[in-house]
Amino acid sequence: MKKSMDNSERPAIADLRSGFASLSSLLRAWRAEAGMKNGRRKPLPQKEVAARMGVSERWYRSLETGTPMSLSHETLTSLADALELGPHERAALFWNALSEIVDKGGQEHAEIKMDRLKEFVSAQSRFPAYLIDHSWNVIGYNDKMAEWFPWVRTKGANLMRWVLESPESREQIVDWPAHATLYLAQLRFALVGYPDDPILNDLLTSALRSPECRDLWDSGPRIIAFRQGGEFRLSLPAISASELMVTSQVLLPAYCSRVRFVTLLPS
Repeated sequence: MKKSMDNSERPAIADLRSGFASLSSLLRAWRAEAGMKNGRRKPLPQKEVAARMGVSERWYRSLETGTPMSLSHETLTSLADALELGPHERAALFWNALSEIVDKGGQEHAEIKMDRLKEFVSAQSRFPAYLIDHSWNVIGYNDKMAEWFPWVRTKGANLMRWVLESPESREQIVDWPAHATLYLAQLRFALVGYPDDPILNDLLTSALRSPECRDLWDSGPRIIAFRQGGEFRLSLPAISASELMVTSQVLLPAYCSRVRFVTLLPS
């Protein structure tokens, strides 16, 4: 059984963040996980990763130490296979390697498009739907979402903060620890792309004050881009006398790479 660290043994929060601030750090974390998957007590050697990819050890070492490289789809696929990445980790790898789409329409057009997105979300009437930014701030929602989760109406509502810090979430999300682990994995990935974002850093700092969240964070370097098709069992007595099983469907609007549209569909 994994031994919990006391406060004197725990690394500083800044160190935890810096461990996930680059592709190099992601690769080192995934190499460590690959070693664990293969029953080893140490990371998969760089030489073995290179052999699995069919590249030289020097090439892979350069990639992991941060040398800028052009990575094709085939190379990324080979890298994911060599590190035995699951679907979420593969998404994180490809997402990290892709350049952000730039909207040449300017800030004025961006605001208009965001308003239209909010109108689209609020117009949904059958299932709960919401719009969040890259820091999980709730920037739009429909009536059904507010009916299921009234907290979205509060000023500064943030999905990540609610999941990780609210006592209510522990009651409403069945098997909360498993889902909190996945949200922390998404927070790790967000910090890869936005290591200096003040909201993300505050979310991590605040969440890790909770012993439960700290233990989940320490349990392993899981990294997830987003939870497309994630299943949740919800206990919402005001909505249903029995537990609800829902699946999250995540859409990434064009030219709004920092925004996600999510709807909860009954499973």
